Amino acid sequence: MQKRTIKYGKLIRDRIPEIIEADGATAEVRVLDESELVPALMAKLIEEADELRQAGPDERLGELADIYEVLAALTGALGLSEEQIREAARRKQTERGGFSRRLWLDEVSG
Repeated sequence: MQKRTIKYGKLIRDRIPEIIEADGATAEVRVLDESELVPALMAKLIEEADELRQAGPDERLGELADIYEVLAALTGALGLSEEQIREAARRKQTERGGFSRRLWLDEVSG
């Protein structure tokens, strides 16, 4: 049987290497430097948002959970707290509103 190698080059959840190895494969991983973490988390956020966009109704909860996990990790990596994020969101909602009215901007003339 011929071995095949798939290259990923992306941030993964902590238990993924043991899951891969339990499946009989070998995972080559490294720990990111501090300077690499925030860019990797931002790339992961884009990856997860794209997966949510493509997900069917049955998959959306799991994809939202992935986004939540990435946001929590990014919040910590940036030295912020969840309360700071919630407060910033409240301020933005007060100043600019939320999304409950489902408004879509087609164009602005002027």
